[in-house]
Amino acid sequence: MARILVTGGAGFLGAALCEKLLRRGDSVVCLDNFWTGRPDNLRRLATHPRFVFYERDVCRPFDIDVDEIFNLASPASPRHYQADPVNTLKTNVLGVLNMLELARRTGAKFLQASTSEVYGNPHIHPQAEHYCGNVSPVGIRACYDEGKRAAETAIYDYRRQYGLNVRVARIFNTYGPGMDVADGRVVANFIVQALRGGDITIYGDGRQTRSFCYRDDLLEGLMCLMDAPDDVTFPVNIGNPQEFTVRQLADLVLEATGSRSNMIHMPLPSDDPLQRCPDITLARTRLNWVPRIALREGLRRTIGYLEEQLKPAAAA
Repeated sequence: MARILVTGGAGFLGAALCEKLLRRGDSVVCLDNFWTGRPDNLRRLATHPRFVFYERDVCRPFDIDVDEIFNLASPASPRHYQADPVNTLKTNVLGVLNMLELARRTGAKFLQASTSEVYGNPHIHPQAEHYCGNVSPVGIRACYDEGKRAAETAIYDYRRQYGLNVRVARIFNTYGPGMDVADGRVVANFIVQALRGGDITIYGDGRQTRSFCYRDDLLEGLMCLMDAPDDVTFPVNIGNPQEFTVRQLADLVLEATGSRSNMIHMPLPSDDPLQRCPDITLARTRLNWVPRIALREGLRRTIGYLEEQLKPAAAA
């Protein structure tokens, strides 16, 4: 049984990871400042005897004895990180440095939740880990994209200089139960718009592609990476390699919800990548991990969850 720190533990992925680790028998220390995480996500865990919560910002140093650190602290939706880009950059640089110092003091294994955004608007397809990316350092997404890239730099410098045991997961689009109705990312947007009977908003012509990984598959990938042999210190893509256009996603959501919403097109946001699909060869061969939940099934589960979340609002 390990004692594990999960930063960003009240978020969409963080809370579900805390629950999985507790079910496995670990002790969990959860840290979150509720910038984008929600207290409701921790309600079921609050009384668990092996769960401890600290309301704290990772940009402030934190000291506690732990065996492993899952660093998930960061907003992930453009709606959230562009609303406060300076704090996003601080979280992804200062926060990571603080958690690396904690790992250095305690000897803990450290796993960083990085992102496919480090590849930017890619010139190769699908994206493999050796690709260095095509990212604008001055664009509106740079606080997140370049923040995560700087975090990876710090992680590997700490490994080289101090011998830290590190792992980096480059996470591709993830969805599932636990998403906020105001999440702002495409899956949640389409589902909430369809359930409310509003227009489905497609940015650009809808031919841009994404790969959608169901939450539980993604979390299994993170846990496999943390538990991998100590020579697996290189970045590893964690995502679903099945690629869909945004228009195909909209069609699937309309079909699954039975909605008669119309589709409308809006201008494509600045720096929005046109293709996004992971090469998961490393995850498959070194972690023995592949995603298992197909998009139709994952959407069905996510729609059910978001439908329940919308009921109180509708009743009010």
